[in-house]
Amino acid sequence: MLIFLLGMMGSGKTTLGRQLAQQLSYTFVDLDEYIEQREQKSIAAIFEELGEETFRKKERAALEALVQKFPSAVVATGGGAPCFFDNIKYMNRHGLTVFLAVPVSEISHRLLATNLSLRPLLANKSEAEINLFLAKTLANRNQFYEQAKYKLEGSAITVAQIIELLN
Repeated sequence: MLIFLLGMMGSGKTTLGRQLAQQLSYTFVDLDEYIEQREQKSIAAIFEELGEETFRKKERAALEALVQKFPSAVVATGGGAPCFFDNIKYMNRHGLTVFLAVPVSEISHRLLATNLSLRPLLANKSEAEINLFLAKTLANRNQFYEQAKYKLEGSAITVAQIIELLN
């Protein structure tokens, strides 16, 4: 079984995904890392050199490849992955989707504690600009995130909650 974790950057997809995969004895795949390995470039470099549209095409190709490669895995998707090329429908067809609905204020707090240069959509933005960007982006992406089969809401989502939801 494939389990796709969806949500905004900073919602905990990678952290929770690693823990969930370990508890289930599944492979863990971070979609962005998988793309970087396939392309031999960082996500930031792909955005900068080729643009977002090309990145999104590469993201879809990587999603299809990992569905073929891993019969059971926990996949931490990029924040925008469900929003392009009917990816949310593709993920729903090929596995279970879980939307980690974390409040923007918590996401902002988490992201400001990281290296923002690794996040092309946030690099060189002030805290106020990041908050505005996150609110607008979430408003645009919610229509896709809400199509997930499952949804967990809160500032401190746990692996135990995800496992309970899936059972």
